[in-house]
Amino acid sequence: MRAALILSFVARRILQAIPTLVGIAILNFLLLQLAPGDLASVLAGESGGSSGEYIDEIRQKFGLDQPIYVQLLAYLKNLAVGDLGYSARNNEAVSTLIIGRLGPTLMLTATAFVLALVLGVVLGAVSSRRVHSTEDNVISVLSMVFYAMPLFWIGLMLILVFSVWLRWFPVAGMEDVAAFYSGFDRVRDIAWHLVLPATTLGLFYMAVYTRMTRAAMIDQKDMDYVTTARAKGLSESRITIRHAFPNAVLPVITMAGVQLGTLLGGSVVVETVFAWPGLGTLAYQALFARDLNLLLGIFLLCACMVVVANILIDVLYALIDKRIAMS
Repeated sequence: MRAALILSFVARRILQAIPTLVGIAILNFLLLQLAPGDLASVLAGESGGSSGEYIDEIRQKFGLDQPIYVQLLAYLKNLAVGDLGYSARNNEAVSTLIIGRLGPTLMLTATAFVLALVLGVVLGAVSSRRVHSTEDNVISVLSMVFYAMPLFWIGLMLILVFSVWLRWFPVAGMEDVAAFYSGFDRVRDIAWHLVLPATTLGLFYMAVYTRMTRAAMIDQKDMDYVTTARAKGLSESRITIRHAFPNAVLPVITMAGVQLGTLLGGSVVVETVFAWPGLGTLAYQALFARDLNLLLGIFLLCACMVVVANILIDVLYALIDKRIAMS
């Protein structure tokens, strides 16, 4: 019975997500049309300048001379059959380009997400044990510092300290291509290159989760059920782990699901700073090349990932509380 409720709940969420994704696709298309310039002007500029006839020929070749609504309908029609379009700038299908860069981005964002969530929750719980103590003040100050610092600045400082001065980690890239590593040696090399980018991306979100966990834990300690548990003679550690923590972590999980979208957005900055060959770097290059098909494909994929993450968060909630699955 519980499994049937969960499956029905997931099916409803998926059906609700379809019009959301369609609306996002339309909005992305219209917003990118407002950007100055197009692919034809970029290609003409790279060739050192071309005549108006040549630019018009390029626009006609790629359908850029059509009215906006005609281009939008053609885009939606292609999406309906799973076709993300063609990148004229890279002379390759958009889906092929995205698949080739998806792995590095997922590796970076997943590592940063787990790092931020685990450390944030742990530090927040530790900070809430003794409010205004030395450890609480130190953790609070550090979390505010990391929250206030821009991602690119954190990345540059980590490169300066750990790559340039101490020479502990590589400056940029995902692996040492010239070393021709294979097997476990290649895995270790990639992991070594991953440390600084994942740390840079994770520190900001770790600060957010630390503050949220601390506030939630302090709030839960004043609840009636905690007072009842103390009256029964339970130890503070047992009350914290078995009673307060499960309830305090729920809003943190919600925030983590919502922030997956900003995590992907932050990866654009981090990948650019560390020359990480993922979707962020690809989007950055596509933006300057006015490769709208590629940008639309990346934006749509990011939207799908956010929707899937939120569905998973809803399912997790439904597993915890069956009343949510019945709603």
